[in-house]
Amino acid sequence: MTAIFADVLESTREPGTSRFSASNVAALLGLQQQDLAELAGVHRNTLRTHPESPRLQSALRDLMRVLSAATAVEPDPQRAIFLVKNEPVPVFRHKTLMQLVQEGRTEDVIGYLESISAGFVG
Repeated sequence: MTAIFADVLESTREPGTSRFSASNVAALLGLQQQDLAELAGVHRNTLRTHPESPRLQSALRDLMRVLSAATAVEPDPQRAIFLVKNEPVPVFRHKTLMQLVQEGRTEDVIGYLESISAGFVG
Protein backbone atom coordinates (compact mmCIF):
# COMPACT_ATOMS: atom_id res chain seq x y z
CA MET A 1 0.00 0.00 0.00
CA THR A 2 1.39 3.38 -0.94
CA ALA A 3 1.94 6.01 1.73
CA ILE A 4 -0.53 8.29 -0.05
CA PHE A 5 -3.28 5.66 0.00
CA ALA A 6 -2.47 4.86 3.64
CA ASP A 7 -3.19 8.51 4.46
CA VAL A 8 -6.44 8.37 2.48
CA LEU A 9 -7.45 5.17 4.27
CA GLU A 10 -6.67 6.66 7.68
CA SER A 11 -8.77 9.73 6.84
CA THR A 12 -11.81 7.47 6.52
CA ARG A 13 -11.46 5.82 9.93
CA GLU A 14 -13.90 6.62 12.72
CA PRO A 15 -11.67 8.16 15.42
CA GLY A 16 -11.06 5.83 18.34
CA THR A 17 -12.48 2.79 16.54
CA SER A 18 -11.45 0.17 14.02
CA ARG A 19 -14.37 0.95 11.67
CA PHE A 20 -14.92 3.28 8.77
CA SER A 21 -16.71 6.58 9.22
CA ALA A 22 -19.57 6.81 6.74
CA SER A 23 -19.42 10.60 6.78
CA ASN A 24 -15.65 10.59 6.15
CA VAL A 25 -16.02 8.12 3.26
CA ALA A 26 -18.87 10.18 1.82
CA ALA A 27 -16.78 13.34 2.08
CA LEU A 28 -13.76 11.65 0.48
CA LEU A 29 -15.83 10.42 -2.45
CA GLY A 30 -17.90 13.59 -2.76
CA LEU A 31 -21.15 11.71 -2.12
CA GLN A 32 -24.30 12.79 -0.34
CA GLN A 33 -25.19 10.70 2.70
CA GLN A 34 -28.31 9.45 0.89
CA ASP A 35 -26.25 8.29 -2.09
CA LEU A 36 -23.81 6.42 0.15
CA ALA A 37 -26.70 4.79 2.01
CA GLU A 38 -28.24 3.70 -1.29
CA LEU A 39 -24.92 2.29 -2.48
CA ALA A 40 -24.59 0.36 0.80
CA GLY A 41 -28.19 -0.84 0.68
CA VAL A 42 -29.08 0.68 4.04
CA HIS A 43 -31.49 3.36 5.23
CA ARG A 44 -29.91 6.81 5.32
CA ASN A 45 -30.39 7.02 9.10
CA THR A 46 -28.22 3.93 9.51
CA LEU A 47 -25.17 6.01 8.64
CA ARG A 48 -25.80 8.16 11.72
CA THR A 49 -27.59 5.88 14.16
CA HIS A 50 -25.90 2.53 13.48
CA PRO A 51 -22.49 3.23 11.90
CA GLU A 52 -21.33 -0.20 13.11
CA SER A 53 -23.91 -1.94 10.89
CA PRO A 54 -22.21 -4.96 9.30
CA ARG A 55 -23.87 -4.25 5.96
CA LEU A 56 -22.71 -0.62 5.99
CA GLN A 57 -19.18 -1.47 7.09
CA SER A 58 -18.93 -4.17 4.42
CA ALA A 59 -19.95 -1.70 1.72
CA LEU A 60 -17.45 0.88 2.99
CA ARG A 61 -14.71 -1.79 3.01
CA ASP A 62 -15.59 -2.72 -0.57
CA LEU A 63 -15.35 0.92 -1.64
CA MET A 64 -11.95 1.26 0.00
CA ARG A 65 -10.74 -1.99 -1.60
CA VAL A 66 -11.75 -0.66 -5.01
CA LEU A 67 -10.12 2.68 -4.32
CA SER A 68 -6.95 0.88 -3.26
CA ALA A 69 -6.94 -1.09 -6.53
CA ALA A 70 -7.68 2.10 -8.47
CA THR A 71 -4.63 3.84 -7.00
CA ALA A 72 -2.49 1.12 -8.58
CA VAL A 73 -3.81 2.31 -11.94
CA GLU A 74 -4.03 6.01 -11.11
CA PRO A 75 -1.69 6.96 -8.21
CA ASP A 76 -3.22 10.41 -7.69
CA PRO A 77 -6.06 9.80 -5.18
CA GLN A 78 -8.33 12.42 -6.77
CA ARG A 79 -7.88 10.89 -10.22
CA ALA A 80 -8.48 7.41 -8.75
CA ILE A 81 -11.72 8.64 -7.16
CA PHE A 82 -12.76 10.17 -10.49
CA LEU A 83 -12.00 6.86 -12.21
CA VAL A 84 -14.15 4.90 -9.73
CA LYS A 85 -17.06 7.34 -9.73
CA ASN A 86 -17.26 8.58 -13.29
CA GLU A 87 -15.41 6.64 -15.97
CA PRO A 88 -17.68 4.33 -17.93
CA VAL A 89 -16.03 0.98 -18.59
CA PRO A 90 -16.91 -0.54 -21.98
CA VAL A 91 -16.29 -4.14 -20.86
CA PHE A 92 -18.99 -3.65 -18.18
CA ARG A 93 -21.60 -2.22 -20.55
CA HIS A 94 -20.31 1.31 -19.88
CA LYS A 95 -21.16 1.22 -16.20
CA THR A 96 -18.90 2.97 -13.73
CA LEU A 97 -16.89 1.02 -11.21
CA MET A 98 -19.00 2.49 -8.43
CA GLN A 99 -22.17 1.24 -10.09
CA LEU A 100 -20.64 -2.23 -10.22
CA VAL A 101 -19.77 -2.08 -6.52
CA GLN A 102 -23.38 -1.14 -5.81
CA GLU A 103 -24.44 -4.23 -7.78
CA GLY A 104 -22.23 -6.41 -5.56
CA ARG A 105 -19.54 -6.93 -8.20
CA THR A 106 -16.56 -5.73 -6.18
CA GLU A 107 -14.44 -8.76 -7.09
CA ASP A 108 -15.05 -8.12 -10.82
CA VAL A 109 -14.01 -4.49 -10.37
CA ILE A 110 -10.83 -5.41 -8.52
CA GLY A 111 -9.96 -8.04 -11.12
CA TYR A 112 -10.47 -5.48 -13.87
CA LEU A 113 -8.29 -2.88 -12.12
CA GLU A 114 -5.57 -5.45 -11.45
CA SER A 115 -5.55 -6.43 -15.12
CA ILE A 116 -5.25 -2.76 -16.13
CA SER A 117 -2.41 -2.13 -13.66
CA ALA A 118 -0.61 -5.21 -15.04
CA GLY A 119 -0.73 -3.69 -18.50
CA PHE A 120 -3.78 -5.31 -20.10
CA VAL A 121 -5.57 -2.86 -22.36
CA GLY A 122 -8.90 -3.68 -23.84
